[in-house]
Amino acid sequence: MECTIHWTPSTGMGFVAETGSGHLITMDGAPDGGGRNLAPRPMETVLAGTGGCTAYDVVLILKRGRHDVTGCQVKLTSERAGTDPKVFTKIHMHFVVQGRGVPPGAVERAIALSHERYCSASIMLGKTAEITTSYELVDEAQAGAG
Repeated sequence: MECTIHWTPSTGMGFVAETGSGHLITMDGAPDGGGRNLAPRPMETVLAGTGGCTAYDVVLILKRGRHDVTGCQVKLTSERAGTDPKVFTKIHMHFVVQGRGVPPGAVERAIALSHERYCSASIMLGKTAEITTSYELVDEAQAGAG
C-alpha cells in the first residue's frame, strides 16, 4: 500500500493525498495553523478511515453470515492528548445497524470480530486509545409492521 501527499501552497496548508489505488483525498489545516478550512483535517481523515474500516468489516461479517443487513452507520467520537503528539486517547464508536431479522448477537459478534481481529485501523489506534463501542439495531420488518 502506498500514498503520496502533495502540498498545495496556494491554499496555505492544504494537501492532496493520492492513494495507491488512484484516488484523491484533500486535507486542510485549521485557520489558526495557516489553513483555510477547505477540507477535513488530517487527523479527521484518520478517524474517518477507522470508521470506514470497521463499518466495512461489520457489514461484510453480517452479509457472510447471511443476515439481511440493509444499512450500517457508525458515529465516532474521540478525545486526543492535550500535548504533542496529540494522539487519540479515547474513541467511542456507536453503530446503527439496519436490517430484517438480524439477531443482536450477530451484530455484537461482528463488532467484536472487527475490533479484535480484522480492523487494522482500530487495532492500531487501540495502542494509544481506549476504544469503546455501542450499537442500535433497527429491525425494518418490525418498524414497517407498526
